Amino acid sequence: MSDLSQEEWADQLKNDENAFVLDVRTPEEVEEGYIQNATNIDIYLGQDFLNEIEKLDKSKNFYVYCRSGNRSAQACAIMNSVGIENTYNLEGGFMNWEGETVG
Repeated sequence: MSDLSQEEWADQLKNDENAFVLDVRTPEEVEEGYIQNATNIDIYLGQDFLNEIEKLDKSKNFYVYCRSGNRSAQACAIMNSVGIENTYNLEGGFMNWEGETVG
């Protein structure tokens, strides 16, 4: 897992053709807006979160975010534990995001 600043995360994501953006916030938080092209899997789903993570293409580069950066760091650690090597945590999370959003 790599913790990336907002700028590093955005720059790296923009230039990564193998990127997968993962939003681990709750559905209620997603309704407030989300990063373009993100897939939402709520980390609070517990075992269901793990089940959904297991279905993902492990060869992708995962750009993971939540509201503040804490849950996404946890999600990256979980993902690393199941064999997903390339995870990038958005430090500061969505509440500090200044890039393109939807909603």
